[in-house]
This record gives sequence, structure tokens and C-alpha cells, in this order.
Amino acid sequence: MAAPPQEPGGEAAFARRIDPAREPELSPEQRLLMARVEHAQRRRALQRRLRGRNGLLALGIGAVTLGIYGYTFYSVSQERFLDELEQEAEAARARAQARAESAAS
Repeated sequence: MAAPPQEPGGEAAFARRIDPAREPELSPEQRLLMARVEHAQRRRALQRRLRGRNGLLALGIGAVTLGIYGYTFYSVSQERFLDELEQEAEAARARAQARAESAAS
């Protein structure tokens, strides 16, 4: 296996950062390719960040929705007004029937 190319300082010439505007030996096609690659890398980094934020937002919205749903069921189970109305209606029917029987006698 060949050794990596060496720079004059003794360091390997690996992933050296360059400024495309200051490199005269780069062709316009190479500069365009570098710009496209950098743009794609920035887009991927942004998507990664947004994916995490969207996941947290979805969990938050889901938790709020489940909380409202659970509270609604809890509060409806605590309500007794329908039972009270039914008892009042039954008592009124009994009074009406008693009046009808007393009037018939």
C-alpha cells in the first residue's frame, strides 16, 4: 500500500481546506462542483436539525392531545347532572301518576 502524499511540513495532505476563489489551478467546473457539494452538505445538516426539532414537536403535540383527551374523559365521568335530571323526571312522573290516581278516585 502506498504511503499518503506528504506536504513539506511533514503532515499528510489529507482533507486540506482550500478557498476556491484563491486557487488559480481550479477550473470553473471544479469550483461549481465544490459549491454544489457544500450546498448539499449544508442542506443535509439542516434536515438533520429539523428532523430532531420536528420529532420533539410531534411528541409535545401528542402529549397535549392525550392530556386533553384524558381530562375530557375524567371530567365527563365526574358529571352527575344527567343522573340528577333523570331522578327529577322520575319523581315528576310519580307525582303525576299519583295525582292521576287521586283524581280518578
